Amino acid sequence: MGHQQHGAELHPVWRYGGVEVKRSYTPWYAWIITLLLPVALVLTAVRLLITPLYLQIAYNMPGFPPDPYGFTKTERLYWANIAAQYLLNDADISFLAELRFPAGQTAPEVSCRLMDDCTRLYNPRELKHLQDVKAVVQRALQVWLGSLALLAAGGIWAYFGGWRREYLRALRRGGWLTLGLLGGITLFVLLAFGVIFVAFHNVFFAPGTWTFFYSDTLIRLFPERFWRDTFLAVALLAGGTGALIALLLRERTTRD
Repeated sequence: MGHQQHGAELHPVWRYGGVEVKRSYTPWYAWIITLLLPVALVLTAVRLLITPLYLQIAYNMPGFPPDPYGFTKTERLYWANIAAQYLLNDADISFLAELRFPAGQTAPEVSCRLMDDCTRLYNPRELKHLQDVKAVVQRALQVWLGSLALLAAGGIWAYFGGWRREYLRALRRGGWLTLGLLGGITLFVLLAFGVIFVAFHNVFFAPGTWTFFYSDTLIRLFPERFWRDTFLAVALLAGGTGALIALLLRERTTRD
């Protein structure tokens, strides 16, 4: 057995009675591209959802539950947008800690029992969780930018390094991988959202730091239905984009 190299693609050469048979295999760096694409697509979808537009869509979905403690839709959107701004900006927790209910409103009785000042929008437990969420979001955005940079660098390397065909094939595999993974997650969300919701929080947050009363502001702004719809939106955006990439590259990789 010998080896021949064509560009960046290696071909082991097996000889049977003087006849050479080439067997191609995918270089390891192409598999990295395949694995990076789902990360980039999922985090791109997450970033797109931390926007006023998505909040408008989410709160206007058919059957979205009203706040049983009195927030109007307009008030929910106002406070939710401020929370989203906090996740993306460089401000410390005082950005939210100083917020107060409108004049004449206070935290509901159950939540108020654990607060020194019931006119504040968030209690200390909520503020601590929002700090934790911001840390996770900021790290996720760093990973997102890093994955995009690596995909771009890989594309440049592939173009000049002679493995463009393998790069496109890697993207195609990554597209199908994204669709498959998020298709499975979507099914799980539809059948047992509570299980995946708890598992997700246990991975990223310390036990006991992410559970709240229904009367707490965080739950009033972001009820379970909001998060179920958000998981499905991420799956739809990322999985759909993955499928589109795979289909668009099908002809290119076949022709090349």
